[in-house]
Amino acid sequence: MRNAETKSELSSRSQQDLFDYLLRLGDDRLVLGHRLSQWCGHGPILEEDLALTNISLDLIGQAKFLLELAGEVEGKNRSADDLAYLREAIDFRCLKLVEQPIGDYAYTIARQFLFDVYDYYQMEQLCDSKFEKLSAIAAKAVKEARYHLRHSRQWVLRLGDGTQESHRRIQTAFDEVWMYTGEMFEADDLEDRLLEEGLAADLRTIRTSWAALVHQTLVEATLTAPSDEQYMQSGSRKGFHSEYLGHVLSELQILPRSYPGAKW
Repeated sequence: MRNAETKSELSSRSQQDLFDYLLRLGDDRLVLGHRLSQWCGHGPILEEDLALTNISLDLIGQAKFLLELAGEVEGKNRSADDLAYLREAIDFRCLKLVEQPIGDYAYTIARQFLFDVYDYYQMEQLCDSKFEKLSAIAAKAVKEARYHLRHSRQWVLRLGDGTQESHRRIQTAFDEVWMYTGEMFEADDLEDRLLEEGLAADLRTIRTSWAALVHQTLVEATLTAPSDEQYMQSGSRKGFHSEYLGHVLSELQILPRSYPGAKW
């Protein structure tokens, strides 16, 4: 299909698929952005406090654009705020990876690095999406993703090849978070249909690039890559989440739900 600009140019199946796909993209960034915001005022050093806060703002900004586009595609007059604040946990499509508590700084960095690699290659591919409004968002987001990846990768190297204590903490973090990486690459029928139409990113090729850069970085950091044969979490794209998403949403949604329709 050529230049799918509005929902009227999409089939009803493609419209629903694209709406669900945009929720996946937006929800990942909304929830992870909120998680990173919890470091504000608590970073290990001032520079990192500011860096994580800025990355959080980047992700939430991307989520805003993606959820606005999702609302447009859906055609039910729901805004980005409606989708962010007025859905229940079961209606969210974010990865379990991004829902997890921030833990210590090593855990945050390990989780962030694994997502940043995925994010960068995903946005890079979406720059070529035939849905021009999505490709425009990706063109801006990939520049931010490149910075996010450089930041988290440098910290993985610094902690892994640093002191005995920093090495232990970052290795433990990767061991704990690894089971959430499998579902990043679970391509379902929805994504296959969108990929065939040139609208979505190819998770299979992303996985190859992701694995290469992640393992290269872990070797440079003198860390051991956890086994892919271990149990992997799954189901988040269908609304099956960890207990932590509800806690995140209780913080994220409290004002709009306490004061429905309130305006600044």
